[in-house]
Amino acid sequence: MKRLFTLLMVLTIIVLVVGTFVEKIYGSAFALNHIYHAYWFHALWAILVVFSSVLLIKNKLYLRWQTVVLHFSLVLIIAGMIVTAFTAQSGKMMVSVQKASSEFVSQTKNDVVYRLPFSVELQNFEVVNYPGTNTPQDFVSDVIFRNSDNSTKEARISMNHIAKYNGYRFYQSGYDLAGNVRLTVAHDPWGIGLNYAGYILLFCSFIMLLFDKKSNFRKILKEISAKTASSAVIVLILMTFMPLDSVAALKMPRTLPKESAEKMGGMFVSYNGRICPLQTLAKDFTTKLYGAPTYRGFTSEQVFSGWMFYFSDWSKEPMFKIKGDFAKTLLGIDGKYASLSDFSDEYGNYKLKTALDTMGFSNPQRSKLLAADEKFNIIMMLYGGELLKIFPVRDSVGAPVWVSQSDYLPLSIDEKEFAFIRYYIGYSQELALTQDFAALDTLWEKTLVYQKKNAGDYLPSKGRAAAERLYNSLSVGRLAAIITILIGLVFFAYSLFCLGLSKPYSRYAKIAGTAALSLLSLYLTAVFALRWYVSGHIPMGNGYETMTFLALCAAILGLALSRRHPLAVSCGLLLTGFALLVAMMGGANPSITHLMPVLDSPLLSIHVAVIMTSYALLAFIALNGFAALGLVGGAKLLKRPTDSEHLQRLQLVSTVMLYPAVFLLATGIFVGAVWANVSWGTYWSWDPKEVWALITLLVYAMPLHSRVLAKFNNPVFFHVYMAVAFLSVLFTYFGVNFLLGGLHSYA
Repeated sequence: MKRLFTLLMVLTIIVLVVGTFVEKIYGSAFALNHIYHAYWFHALWAILVVFSSVLLIKNKLYLRWQTVVLHFSLVLIIAGMIVTAFTAQSGKMMVSVQKASSEFVSQTKNDVVYRLPFSVELQNFEVVNYPGTNTPQDFVSDVIFRNSDNSTKEARISMNHIAKYNGYRFYQSGYDLAGNVRLTVAHDPWGIGLNYAGYILLFCSFIMLLFDKKSNFRKILKEISAKTASSAVIVLILMTFMPLDSVAALKMPRTLPKESAEKMGGMFVSYNGRICPLQTLAKDFTTKLYGAPTYRGFTSEQVFSGWMFYFSDWSKEPMFKIKGDFAKTLLGIDGKYASLSDFSDEYGNYKLKTALDTMGFSNPQRSKLLAADEKFNIIMMLYGGELLKIFPVRDSVGAPVWVSQSDYLPLSIDEKEFAFIRYYIGYSQELALTQDFAALDTLWEKTLVYQKKNAGDYLPSKGRAAAERLYNSLSVGRLAAIITILIGLVFFAYSLFCLGLSKPYSRYAKIAGTAALSLLSLYLTAVFALRWYVSGHIPMGNGYETMTFLALCAAILGLALSRRHPLAVSCGLLLTGFALLVAMMGGANPSITHLMPVLDSPLLSIHVAVIMTSYALLAFIALNGFAALGLVGGAKLLKRPTDSEHLQRLQLVSTVMLYPAVFLLATGIFVGAVWANVSWGTYWSWDPKEVWALITLLVYAMPLHSRVLAKFNNPVFFHVYMAVAFLSVLFTYFGVNFLLGGLHSYA
């Protein structure tokens, strides 16, 4: 029975893995029809439930009612999944003004048409923008449900706010330019109830198992607490390293004095769908061109103002970071950086144009050329005045519309305002060239007064603007992340050396390591809090933000575990450094933006926070596994017997972390399912990210069944398994994004 149970678990995991790649190759509809909604797939889950129940009875686990509740909750969830697959209806429908619609088309069952027992009619549709911008904040549809007896009910549908009527649920899905609205329709009267009941029971069982004094988790925790362990590891963290400048010997280009450039950065600008300090635009501008927010000792505001007022000087600066040998060859450069003049030949022809026009979209070199082309176009936008939208002019209804000097200006503005906008750049450039910086500072101040007069209610508060400027000045460079990793590796090796030889840790190393990790935790907390305050939402909406949160979790967990676990501080440094490095691979500190409307939900914050905390714990367990294997390998190298006590202790520490890690991962998955049900009308769509999260949960749930799967009682096997198992976490987070895509490819 135990072998068959193991075989079934492995088979289920393999089927799920294969299913994600089948979906990638043949599409979602094929994968749903031939795998996820197939009878044999549900039979596999049913058999797994039967075997689990038999083993639960055989091992007398039914005497522990918390365990019974946990497994019964899983039965409910699987039953709900099967019921939904065979009884639920879902699809899309278009609704129009003064036109009743009563049919919706399935998206997964070969365009099957379902008929509603009532009709739906659109009254009004509105795109609600963030104040002072053209960025959508929400999509709102006012509809009327009409029965056959002509009785009606009015309802409002928006993102994350559904309408319910006669057992059917309606979700905002899209719209067209003709004013028609696309709704997602879902009808699942039985499956949702079973699943939600399972989620609630599962969460309750987690709490009971963690706090039950007789549970295996509490027994191991008590055993660890009874043992003494030294905490150690020294570390020095460098938080403000920036990329070294390779062109410092060149003549310095002209720019504004730092104080004047800072005042310019204090003005507001409409950028990236939001109103923010001009400093934010300058920082993104410099980072986009050079790969870092500073250049040759100049601040980002100085770089931006230099390109504005001293174009001829800066056009010769080799500050365009170019990737790809083909792009470098076309531009005629040898190193990593090109100047603006390198983009044109002696006749003024753009060097990249022919290649971009003729190169196929599948050519791997195209992305590098497009990146170089984007840098060139940013300069052209600044030179043409399109980038600097600093003028809020009132439209016909009195709302501010932010424009640049080159934009169309409404006829309603008076002559003075028209002249102020049209001649602004020329006048400021004249002051910069004549070095009348006092008058230039006065111009910045008057511009800020003008902005407050025309858009006062739509501008960020004084505190939020100051917080954003402070946030922009705080950044961790890649070099800092790499140094953190290297120092973590050194002291990870030192920790293994002490463990292997049973040597005590230095008291000074303990104090220094704990202090350094404390400072790192405080710094990351401050950065996270500032980004939260500035953006107006918890920053967990993209890859950079989630990896930064993972770094924060790793630092805090390392600190929290440092008193009990000798590897905690070094592991915390390693994980924090790797998380920060990965966060910056997609771009150094990307722009703060508004959330997509569908992501603007408190469930998103809970979903991401819980799963990232789980990943941090699983990463600690993996490093624990590598440490144990290092002890085994070191003992063999020195031809000494392996210290089984250390291996067993590391296993106990990993097991204590494994319980909350698995529970948090399961909770995060099911919170995500509730969020998906609220936002998309389905709690489980078999998206690749969802499936791989489930695979990871199954992979890590197996070691918790050591009474059934006795192999996990062997410390060496346990640590090898844990080290390899982390590959499922890495693929869930990175592999799905890069290889499989899906609804979660943004995360």
